Amino acid sequence: MPEDEEENVQPPVLTASVHDVRYFAALLRGVNFVNRATVTVTSRGLTITVEEARTLLGTAFIFADIFDEYAYHSESPPAEQSSQLSQDGDDEQEPEVVDNAAFEIPLNTLIECLNIFGTAGPVSTNNSGDKFKKWRRAEDGSDDDDGDDNGRRGGRRGVSGGGGGPLDAYFGGGSEKRTGMRMSYAGSGYPLTLLIAEDASGPTTTCEITTYEPEPHLELEFDNTRMVLKIILKSSWLREALSELDPSCEKLTFIGNPPPTAGTAARQKQRNLSEPMLRIQAAGTFGSTEMDYPNDRDVLETFECTQTVSFSYRFGHISRTLRALQSSTKTSLRIDEEGLLSLQFLMPSPKPKSATGETTDAFIEFRCLALDDEL
Repeated sequence: MPEDEEENVQPPVLTASVHDVRYFAALLRGVNFVNRATVTVTSRGLTITVEEARTLLGTAFIFADIFDEYAYHSESPPAEQSSQLSQDGDDEQEPEVVDNAAFEIPLNTLIECLNIFGTAGPVSTNNSGDKFKKWRRAEDGSDDDDGDDNGRRGGRRGVSGGGGGPLDAYFGGGSEKRTGMRMSYAGSGYPLTLLIAEDASGPTTTCEITTYEPEPHLELEFDNTRMVLKIILKSSWLREALSELDPSCEKLTFIGNPPPTAGTAARQKQRNLSEPMLRIQAAGTFGSTEMDYPNDRDVLETFECTQTVSFSYRFGHISRTLRALQSSTKTSLRIDEEGLLSLQFLMPSPKPKSATGETTDAFIEFRCLALDDEL
């Protein structure tokens, strides 16, 4: 039948590849505190969402530019898409709302598949990422003779039909000795398929991860018009503060005070002795700890506080952010008037900036509900 033939040639919903999986794996680890994760696929990229205790929501935003290859084809028929997009004439925001695909996967399984060669560890900040063990090529004189190996690769790459095959397009080929991945998803009911290789001419493995219908997640919409505290600071400052806290802490409180205004300098100077602009207070069975942050742009790059703020959160939930915090460079901390906490971590991409100066950095966001005063 003509309709059946058309369905058979329909392209996969998702096709994406990277020549080095470490950055992609690091983003997944940042939200790997719950095994079952919802993957939402759009033309702009992927979002990986996890939820814990109907209180904490973690989302990794992985943009299409992060991948070396990224192609998305909607499962919806073209006629249905066009009718949806023509309702209000806005074809810029509709793809995120209507034109997407979503499925659930066991996140641990995906990360383990990416690390099947043991080379999907944390992204290095320098170029020393070739220190881990490699698969040995048959013609290599030794396991660690990187210079000669690179030379042989370079010579063969210039010869038609020599050295590389079709996998070179996805896994870098040449001297790029990383774990590469090509990922595809055919649509609802199909598995997420990964083709993984450490080298284009070396061993490869194919993994198929069962997908499930996504369950609805907790809706935690952050309204900027109701924001009472916004802070942007280097992640290292927050990372050092949280790493010094006793793991037995039960509650973490963020306290913010409005910055001083002109004409109240003397009064503010006296008040600063007891009321800092930002205070992080940890309380537990064995006592409490307080950490104050000064009004210093080297520490707090951005500080906006409209009123005195004091909201508490379960420390066990805040500690879930530490893995993402460890890999990030900047942190945005926002709290609205009801105490909803938003922590956004900028995850620097190893890719260089484009010709237009744009970066392909991803980010991870956590949203957490405040504790009730009675708790």
